[in-house]
Amino acid sequence: MVVRKRAAPPTPWSKDLAEPNIDPSAYVHSFSNIIGDVRVGAGVLVAPGTSIRADEGFPFFIGDRTNIQDGVVIHGLEQGRVVGEDGKQYSVWIGQNTCITHMALVHGPAYVGDDCFIGFRSTVFNARVGNGCVIMAHALVQDVAIPDGKYVPSGAIVTNQAQADRLPDALESDRDFANHVVRVNEALLAGYQCAADKSCIADVQASSQDSGRPASSSVSSYTPPETMSANSEVREQIRSLLSQGYQISVEHANKRRYKTGSWLSAGRLQASSADRAAAELESTIVQYSDEYVRIIGVDVAAKRRVIEVVVHRPGETASITSGRSASSTSYAGSTATAAPIAGGDVKPQISSLIRNGYKITLEHANERRFKTSSWLGGPTVSATREPAVLSEIEAFCAQHAGEYVRIIGVDAAAKRRVLELIVQRPDGKVVSSGKSYAGASVSASSFSSGRLEPETVEQVRSLLAQGYTIGTEHASPRRFRTGSWKTCSPIQATQEGAVIAALEGCMADHNGEYVRLLGIDTAAKRRVLETIIQRPDGKTSTATTVSAVRSNGASAAASYSHVVSSSSIDTETLSQIRTLLSQGFKIGVEHASKRRFRTGSWQTVSAISGSSDREVIPALEASLANYQGEYVRVIGIDPKAKRRVLEAIVQRP
Repeated sequence: MVVRKRAAPPTPWSKDLAEPNIDPSAYVHSFSNIIGDVRVGAGVLVAPGTSIRADEGFPFFIGDRTNIQDGVVIHGLEQGRVVGEDGKQYSVWIGQNTCITHMALVHGPAYVGDDCFIGFRSTVFNARVGNGCVIMAHALVQDVAIPDGKYVPSGAIVTNQAQADRLPDALESDRDFANHVVRVNEALLAGYQCAADKSCIADVQASSQDSGRPASSSVSSYTPPETMSANSEVREQIRSLLSQGYQISVEHANKRRYKTGSWLSAGRLQASSADRAAAELESTIVQYSDEYVRIIGVDVAAKRRVIEVVVHRPGETASITSGRSASSTSYAGSTATAAPIAGGDVKPQISSLIRNGYKITLEHANERRFKTSSWLGGPTVSATREPAVLSEIEAFCAQHAGEYVRIIGVDAAAKRRVLELIVQRPDGKVVSSGKSYAGASVSASSFSSGRLEPETVEQVRSLLAQGYTIGTEHASPRRFRTGSWKTCSPIQATQEGAVIAALEGCMADHNGEYVRLLGIDTAAKRRVLETIIQRPDGKTSTATTVSAVRSNGASAAASYSHVVSSSSIDTETLSQIRTLLSQGFKIGVEHASKRRFRTGSWQTVSAISGSSDREVIPALEASLANYQGEYVRVIGIDPKAKRRVLEAIVQRP
């Protein structure tokens, strides 16, 4: 075996020209590249087309019996390290018995634990993945630490710690599949090593002839890809149907019958547990491997079908494909969602979408997918009249009973979404937790869910009236402590209702985090307001306000500062001071003449040393009296972070 390995090139940060250290029992295909300080453990399989390049960040560690499959790229940044199990620092650490599957990217600094599965085309960057985690295809894991034993569904984007902490646990079936891939690659490793030894090949051929079957039968227990063992979504569907008391029947059809919808019955699944029912289904799929196979969820009491799902197609891998349109009469028998949709606050929003000519599409998600925002696409509502549209939505809700269902309002001309609205939850309740998009002309009054405080709504109204743009930012508790805020989706709308809906959408998307409102003067390219509107405990607040107004900012300050014109202090300012003191912040006072105010040259008054409102408020009133005829503002100070959290003008000349 010729291994294409080479030393790292000389660079300012790498001058020792380190070469890979590969265990003799590992197999590295000649069509792969390993460069630099890479330590490859025993029994590792590195498949063709991989690139393991420790020429910038280094060293890399790949644990025993791990397999690195075709097209995988492993690289690292020059800065940033993780601590391996041996206590040393690495750019990339990959543990034992782990699968890095086709076309995946692991970019350091990154840690992937033991017994993990990283799915096709997934990316792990600047992250830590704990032991026993299963990450499915096309997922992004970045800037987070995923706890041990968690499951990341296909297509999920996990980029903040709150999302990572809410991930569901991996099921035993998920781990079984990952372990199976390890066993298959162990067999491949033995096969590749044997292929280089003529005597080994002769022994295998002789053994195969003696036994009358291929020597690889030791791994023949592997379920073919056409079965559903690798499809956790089908297992989840079976589990959901059984938990709701439905019976599951199986039907099959060859290509001719499939085209005409003439399915043949293959019996009913007898098992009452999801795993055993899945095993029965696998047997049926094997029996009809060259035909279409679908499962039918049957409500015996109502004598109707609740779902039809194609789980196997001839010559293809298993898939979940809804068989019927959501408007089918066979699904419309359920009244679980009909009354709420017709009579609740969802109907006006649907009516508004129809009136404005928007398309309506449907999506659904089980609880696991809902936590990671990995929604599955449904049909587009074909009807144009309101009763028919409601009927299609109700039918889709009935078809996906026990799941979240949401409607998407789509502006087909502009090719953009104008609304996302959840209309069903697993408990059957229909709610209107919606999210509108910039420029949406859907009725604004129907969007507000009441999550924002009246003071925040008033601030939004004032900022919009003065032509300012509204933005939002969010931060996990860790990022909040360091002031490292992340930007939510831009809000380009200018209508109050659409802006408020977008704010509430950001709050819902980042539940469990801090969210703050930004007022932005786009002409001057500066912020005029920063206000925290959500905290991790779910409470909304407008108490912590940072005024970004500097020179020439008087007009902006007037839109949100708590202003008084005498030595008395209004109730809102008193409330803010009490809130700041209760959070451990210090209070300061500054004053400025008209000339200094225009140039932003504030002067500091002697610091207020008190920690209670009884001490602080008299001192503040004294300052107002001493500087009557000038501008006076209150400063909230975080003594630990040594930064200001509030600037509020309380007196004007």
